[in-house]
Amino acid sequence: MCGIAGFSGKNAKKIVEKMLKILRHRGPDATGIYYDSKVKIIYDKKVEEKEAPPSSNLALGHNLLSIIGGPQPITGKGVLVFNGEIYNYKELYAKANSDAETVLYLIEKHGGDIEDALKWTVNKIDGDYAFAYFDGENIALVRDPVGVKPLYYSDSAFASERKALWKIGLKDIKSLKPGHALINNKLVKLKDLPKPKPLNNIKLEKLKNMLKSSIISAVEKRTRDIDKAALVFSGGVDSTLLAILLDKYIDVKLYTVGVPGSQDLKFALKAAKDLDMELKVLKIEKDVVKEMLPKVLTAIEEYNIMKIGVAMPLYIASAAASSDGYKVIFSGQGADELFAGYYRYKRLLREGKLEEALLHDLKNMYHVNLERDDAATMANSIELRVPFLDYDVIKVAVQIPIKYKIKDPSDILRKRILREIAIELGVPEYIAMRPKKAVQYGSGVDKILRKKVLPNFDHESFMKKLMSASG
Repeated sequence: MCGIAGFSGKNAKKIVEKMLKILRHRGPDATGIYYDSKVKIIYDKKVEEKEAPPSSNLALGHNLLSIIGGPQPITGKGVLVFNGEIYNYKELYAKANSDAETVLYLIEKHGGDIEDALKWTVNKIDGDYAFAYFDGENIALVRDPVGVKPLYYSDSAFASERKALWKIGLKDIKSLKPGHALINNKLVKLKDLPKPKPLNNIKLEKLKNMLKSSIISAVEKRTRDIDKAALVFSGGVDSTLLAILLDKYIDVKLYTVGVPGSQDLKFALKAAKDLDMELKVLKIEKDVVKEMLPKVLTAIEEYNIMKIGVAMPLYIASAAASSDGYKVIFSGQGADELFAGYYRYKRLLREGKLEEALLHDLKNMYHVNLERDDAATMANSIELRVPFLDYDVIKVAVQIPIKYKIKDPSDILRKRILREIAIELGVPEYIAMRPKKAVQYGSGVDKILRKKVLPNFDHESFMKKLMSASG
């Protein structure tokens, strides 16, 4: 997991260096920059330079959070800066020392038309990623089909976070669409999300086995390169299922955030005790929320009360996990959209609009949830992994008929099939059958924000300063 940036134009090297400083939290372990036919890497207090393909006015930069990858940019016939994780990189290129090397190898192995090479590559790799590739003539930006990893751009620059673009004076900033490439400022679709095709003639038991297999695989592949990780834990079905599965492969420590006496704290404490797993409880009150608000806003780059309420517990948990020495944190993000977990889905089922709403929510997760969550965790130099949004899990989930997700408009539980397989995989029934409550409400953060902190906070001035080049 890293931060990437690029600029085309006058003083490109100097501008990208400025952007990398702003993105330092995304990769504190090394910095690299490509400019004027060379790559310069600063790693472990050493400076290394090597030759690269020529470019007169383009610079590409990379900040490294070292998990399995080495310093970048990396070079072949072209130059690559890569952010994310590819889980099948060794299967695709046995000689690779990192997933970024595999991506570069595949693009250049295909050769020929850049668009064709990128489509071919993206349909082979399995992971969550955003990257930029320059072949000497064409510059291409690419984002994974789900949109787990962020990438923002303007006419002359791109970066992992908007603030890096704001600070060089750019305002017209767009988020790259998931599954797309921007090739020389032309948007091209590379790979779609799986299409919903309900398997109405398949027995429930077979569907459950398919789902169990895909979720177990999604967790296993996300633990191959690590021996320990943190998990955001509420004591609900999603996080408890992940806790049980993660515990089979790595050492996992649970983190829960909430106001003293809040629902999430009570459930998390009981669940962790029953699972016999280590839990770190982070209690928050008004003073903590007030102190964290500017930090969370700086991270998520948007004044949206609901997003702030969701991001704050995640920010606090990831900060604690990072301080404890973790570089990876897991969350149950995506389960509600895939398995109809939200309360509003009951009404949409009654109106006959649920299938359409689930697809809409899945397609829009990248800007509603995923960019926020990535920003909240990477602000603390820790990578977020979301197994429920594995491409193969999504492929299975969108084939499950609605009736196995939510029984009828009066269903207070929802996510029925997920709850059932969770019990089969070892989640205690009292946890699996606990009704859903949104994180900002379960933690108690939303109430403090709305009633005690936000009324006295000048968000307009704060955001104006954050978005200005001089701020």
